Amino acid sequence: MSIRRARAIAYSVVALLAVAAVFFTKPLPPRAYRPAGELLTPIYPQPLVFERYDTVSSGESLVGVLARGGISEVLAREALKVAKTLDPRRIPAGMQIRFRTPSEDTLPSEIILQLAVDRLLLLKRDSTGWSAEEQRLPWKTDTVVVDAVIKSNLYEAMDASARDIFPQDARQQLIWSLADVFEYRVDMSRDLRVGDAFRVLAERNIAPNGAVRMRRILAATMKLSGVTTEAMRFSSVKVGGDFFDSNGRSLRAGFLRAPLQFRRISSNFGMRVHPILGTMRKHQGTDYAANAGTPVRAVGDGMVTRAGWSNGYGNLLEIRHTNGFITRYGHMKGFAQDIYAGARVKIEQTVGYVGSTGLSTAPHLHFEVLVHGVQSDPRTALANQSSEPIPSRERLAFAAVRTQLLALLESAPVLASAESAAVRQAGARQQ
Repeated sequence: MSIRRARAIAYSVVALLAVAAVFFTKPLPPRAYRPAGELLTPIYPQPLVFERYDTVSSGESLVGVLARGGISEVLAREALKVAKTLDPRRIPAGMQIRFRTPSEDTLPSEIILQLAVDRLLLLKRDSTGWSAEEQRLPWKTDTVVVDAVIKSNLYEAMDASARDIFPQDARQQLIWSLADVFEYRVDMSRDLRVGDAFRVLAERNIAPNGAVRMRRILAATMKLSGVTTEAMRFSSVKVGGDFFDSNGRSLRAGFLRAPLQFRRISSNFGMRVHPILGTMRKHQGTDYAANAGTPVRAVGDGMVTRAGWSNGYGNLLEIRHTNGFITRYGHMKGFAQDIYAGARVKIEQTVGYVGSTGLSTAPHLHFEVLVHGVQSDPRTALANQSSEPIPSRERLAFAAVRTQLLALLESAPVLASAESAAVRQAGARQQ
């Protein structure tokens, strides 16, 4: 057989095999058409959504932030028009914004603005344009107990004991609320000593994103120099005040313990070197260091007997009270509206503002108490003033509330492990 004939036979066999393979092989299904950029989601029941986070910088416009998210100025202004509850001129720095897109290379179809920790503004875009919807996020409420011993000051004690329970801003709020509860019995600036202790039962709010805030105090105890004072939240029909002691007497007494809310005191009652005159003389009162303009409160009901300039006192206010007490407020920047000789004032009413008038080296309030014309130490003169008791018809209800609150107050601050971790993480974000 010649070489040419052998090659022809081989080629014929290969051709027959190829024809047979085509004939007996099942055809492939037709190729599906897929537009560019479409995501195949054979595993997930819903299409994938891409999210990108951004934050408004100080002085930055909202339109500028939206531009970084892929929204043109024209589309951004159209979106902001439908957001009726949003003022683009008052966007706080640090506000978080989320952009949602159906794929990585398309324009955002949703914009989520974090208006507050529990408020979202959702902007959606479709073929008809933009729509806006504000959403409120639900908070969960629970109760926690904070137990602390004073080793240096109230702030450090709270930070050491409540770090895993409240973020920093909520711990500060808890301190101020605790001072408000006992402001008729305890001057937190002067009465606390190393070794004193407090225990607080408080309600706490937790947002869906893990943010934590302090809601209100339900009960508390303060142990000062071995003496414990209880405070139980109770609503009386007859007696004013939100808190009552273990004997059912309102913690709202006849006098506040201090004319300013919890503040640092620069000088206590007693002998000292006068800061200007340089001589040793008895300091007839207490100095409260505070920023100029801080509101000054009347410590009790009474009538103004003097409101004007008085040499070294600078701007001086005197109030006469019904029990023979007179209180003086010196070095003030000025007086509140309608404060003049003969005017009636109520306890806690703002009567003036901290200043540095007269013989004064820095803004502070000089506060004096005179008992039947004799200058007395405000620390002792205002202590343990009488308060109203709960009427007999409310005693049973108060006893039941007190028993329940004391049981909760004596319990340990127990947190579920998962919740505790979330709270700690949220607290770290809010430091």
